[in-house]
Parts: sequence; structure tokens; C-alpha cells
Amino acid sequence: MKSNVTCKDVMKHVCESLGEDLNSEHCRNIKLHLDDCPGCQNYFRTVEKTIDFYKEYNIKITDEAHNRLMSKLGLSDE
Repeated sequence: MKSNVTCKDVMKHVCESLGEDLNSEHCRNIKLHLDDCPGCQNYFRTVEKTIDFYKEYNIKITDEAHNRLMSKLGLSDE
């Protein structure tokens, strides 16, 4: 199963998580950095693969584990 998430979706999420507007200078600078940084590109590819595996294998985890993971990542289910 292929993810429908685009780079723009990722940037939007990153910038929203930072409380930034997608077109803000900060977000543009993040995108410029990602365009030129092989380390960050590799990191995002790894995250994308992890998400794809998670979706493909429909992994079930306990609510407690899910909540700990979301907390560690600084994300919410909303």
C-alpha cells in the first residue's frame, strides 16, 4: 500500500507542529534545508518507510503504547 502523503503534507505538518504558517520564512527555510541536506532527506525517507510498514502490516498496539509514542513524538490524535 503506497502512502498518499506528499512532501507538502509533511512540511505542512512540521510547520503546523511548530506553530508556523506554511508560507512563513521559517517554513521556507526548513524546506530549503531539506532540499540540500542528505541527512535530513534520509531521516524523512526512514520515517516514511516506517509509516508505510505500519500501514501495510496493520500493526496493533495497546492504547498505553500508542499514547506514549504520541507523547514522545509531541503529537496528538486530534
